[in-house]
Amino acid sequence: MIEVIWFTSDLHFGHNKPFLFEPRGFTEQWSMMSTIIQNWNSVVQPNDTVYNLGDIALTDINSAITFLHTLNGNQIWLRGNHDTDNKITLITQECPRIKLLAGLESSYATVLKDGKWRFYLSHYPTKVGNYDDKALCKTWCLCGHTHTQDKWHDFSDNCYHVEMDAHNCYPVSIDQIKEDIRNKHLTKT
Repeated sequence: MIEVIWFTSDLHFGHNKPFLFEPRGFTEQWSMMSTIIQNWNSVVQPNDTVYNLGDIALTDINSAITFLHTLNGNQIWLRGNHDTDNKITLITQECPRIKLLAGLESSYATVLKDGKWRFYLSHYPTKVGNYDDKALCKTWCLCGHTHTQDKWHDFSDNCYHVEMDAHNCYPVSIDQIKEDIRNKHLTKT
């Protein structure tokens, strides 16, 4: 079976705040978390890799850990604004398929190369790109944080949002991201 690479951010498991779950179409956090798990496991296979770009859990960490154990795949976690040292330690100890990228202090961003593609992975939207012509852009920022439903929100066309909000509570595959980028530029020409 071929391993697929996926991206997501802002699961916010255990975060019981209406401003988070209501825009996603839910009336309470438990149905949101159950839907995320169902959606996730319908596309992510056990041997796939998921880059989780931060804010995995808030507040009710024990419930979050219970839900995290049910997710398929191996996660590489980059730190988000709600990811404290204590939370990171607890989650990575209790959930062995979730690994924090690098050390606690240096895991806010990284670059992932995939063939000719280069992705700057960060919880935060970051202006990247090295060409005025976005069709020739070699670096794309994959991010979360803003809870936008628009995957193209922020700065310019070289920023692509992977958070749950922008993908109907599903992770998004690297192949889908590449296709979306190609299609966006085809429609502009």
